[in-house]
Amino acid sequence: MTGSAAGSLSASGPRVVMDEFSYDDVIVRKFLVATFVWGLIGMLVGVVIALQLANPAFNLGLPYGTFGRLRPLHTNAVIFAFAGNAFFCGCYYSSQRLLKARMFSDGLSKIHFWGWQLIIVAAAITLPLGFTQAKEYAELEWPIDIAITVIWVVFAINFIGTMVKRRERHLYVAIWFYVASIITVAILHIFNNLSIPAGPFKSYSIYAGVQDAFMQWWYGHNAVAFFLTTPFLGLMYYFMPKAAEGPVYSYRLSILHFWSLIFLYIWAGPHHLHYTALPEWASTVGMLFSVMLWAPSWGGMINGLLTLRGSWHKVVDDPILKFFVVGITAYGMSTFEGPMLSIKSVNALAHYTDWIIAHVHMGTLGWNGFITFGMIYWLLPRLFQTQLHSKRLAELHFWIATFGIILYVVAIYSAGITQGLMWRAFDETGRLSYPDFVETVARLMPMYWMRVVGGLLYFTGMLLFGWNILMTWRKRPAVYDVPVIRAPALARRYEEPHEAAAPTGVFARFTSMRFHRDWERMPLVFTVLVFVAIAIASLFEIIPTFLIKSNVPTIASVKPYTPLELYGRDIYIREGCFNCHSQMIRPLRYETERYGEYSKPGESVYDHPFLWGSRRIGPDLAREGGKYPNLWHVRHFANPREITAKSIMPSYPGFAANNIDWPVIQKRVQVMAMLGVPYGNAITQAESMAKTQAAEVADDIAKSGGPAGLQDKEIVAIVAYIQRLGRDIKGDTAAKAPVVAASGLPITTGGHK
Repeated sequence: MTGSAAGSLSASGPRVVMDEFSYDDVIVRKFLVATFVWGLIGMLVGVVIALQLANPAFNLGLPYGTFGRLRPLHTNAVIFAFAGNAFFCGCYYSSQRLLKARMFSDGLSKIHFWGWQLIIVAAAITLPLGFTQAKEYAELEWPIDIAITVIWVVFAINFIGTMVKRRERHLYVAIWFYVASIITVAILHIFNNLSIPAGPFKSYSIYAGVQDAFMQWWYGHNAVAFFLTTPFLGLMYYFMPKAAEGPVYSYRLSILHFWSLIFLYIWAGPHHLHYTALPEWASTVGMLFSVMLWAPSWGGMINGLLTLRGSWHKVVDDPILKFFVVGITAYGMSTFEGPMLSIKSVNALAHYTDWIIAHVHMGTLGWNGFITFGMIYWLLPRLFQTQLHSKRLAELHFWIATFGIILYVVAIYSAGITQGLMWRAFDETGRLSYPDFVETVARLMPMYWMRVVGGLLYFTGMLLFGWNILMTWRKRPAVYDVPVIRAPALARRYEEPHEAAAPTGVFARFTSMRFHRDWERMPLVFTVLVFVAIAIASLFEIIPTFLIKSNVPTIASVKPYTPLELYGRDIYIREGCFNCHSQMIRPLRYETERYGEYSKPGESVYDHPFLWGSRRIGPDLAREGGKYPNLWHVRHFANPREITAKSIMPSYPGFAANNIDWPVIQKRVQVMAMLGVPYGNAITQAESMAKTQAAEVADDIAKSGGPAGLQDKEIVAIVAYIQRLGRDIKGDTAAKAPVVAASGLPITTGGHK
């Protein structure tokens, strides 16, 4: 009976009204199955792209299966499909029991489930097709972003409604983390994805250059924080004590952990942009708050591990506790390493290298993966109302996956440090020891193959996991038992028991955390307080973003991309080239020696979105324009190994075969003009201007001995874009062009080469 009431008469008091209800475990089972299915797919794609990096032949010449297109599919599948469904699975199960209430609406639960799965399917289709915003963890285009917003609101209404109709007075710590995750993800998603559509699956960010980079990494770092960290801390605080059959170690530590974490985390994003064109004060603030994050992050780890006090003997025999222990340990390692990587001297070595990839995978494979595995193994007998098929198989899964993680991260940490040291190495004559970028790439191949082995082991563990789920499901009863829960409704007026013994005085009340108990009795007030904490920190990030835009020094010689170059840039984005190449030269000697003059803020004022990149599998391209003739690029795109034997770049022969979609160029230029890009005559003549430039590029290619008749092909557009990179500040004329601040007064920039 759901929502019915029954009365009972106490011998010592008045009649107590008892509500009778049942929990909705059907929705939990659905999210559980989705977690496994999408996790398997996401990790399979991860193995494929690991093979592609070890040997480019695994790109198979498929236009929809290259590394650049599959890499965002992998990250989105693992983060939003696997980890997202795992969070929803654990949240729906634990919230109902912690609040002693069925979810607010079964209908909203179903809309949430099916809506989220359709979003994932849309991502799985559009990303390989090349529809992307080119933003880390936010690649999905505007129609899908709108769908995400709608479904997230559905989830929020369902969750908050359940809190309102709860029958448990106080909100347990897991609920705090769920609330923070729901609120913050909504804020991050909306602000970072503001854009103007230029087609059904094409849009341009309203932000540009430095401003866009600042906003993106405010989002990107906190997407990790509030989608992969706080939700799973909530799961840890519920399922870890359940598995250990004991209480959380410290209530007070939980409070300190929660509030300090959500307030400090939101500031840390700019540490991703050390030594870039972002103002130094902004990245320094990000570094300081990142270092402060050590304390609350480790507070959570300690609280989790010490929950096992007196139960360590159980870990030996219980694979569920093993998963939890290693998962929390991986969390501790990642949250130690993250602040360390934010320190500028460490970041100078690690940024753009595979060290960052290893760091991220320690968190996702170890923390998110193992917490999910432990949670689901604990849930299986309870949801399917039968015994787990095989405890020994779960144990085998644990050891195979653990060994896989070790192989993966050891290999990629080694690769990252190797990259960083080789890039900065100078010989005794003061020249770069490895001037050819591909020398570094070739040195990494053994480590890349070791990563493949580690990934395959982790994937094998997933297969064992799936078999255990399937066989447990097959042993389920013909009809699930739906227990009827009886609990009293909340009284309208509440008096704290033992009020006379309550501490008095502000200091005593604070140290006893009595005030927090009051907040926990008021879910809407608690939600507002969380919003205020997040909003204050976010405003200190967002407001400077707009101040940055108005104070970015402009460079007189920097002009908007021509219509053809803009189209070529869109091809570059479509193919995911930004996943391998950066366009940001840092003011470090080994970078300026290798690539040329360091990048200035004013160079990217017309870049919607910014393409500074976060990784270098290939060389930086900020000064690529004019280094090689047009024909060189034609041949390089057709077969990179014809130009550089050890290159691992995919081949793009389709560029010379695919026709340019001329009609879309006009619309795209007009949208860019709406964003403030000064396009002049191109606003009405973009297509004809693009055709004129395409004919010039094609003519040059033919005269140089290349194929003729390319004037209508994509190759001329992307070559035009590549040849434009860095040209605005190159040459005698550009070098002498004044750099102008927003005030209109010339300023110095440190000189041009």
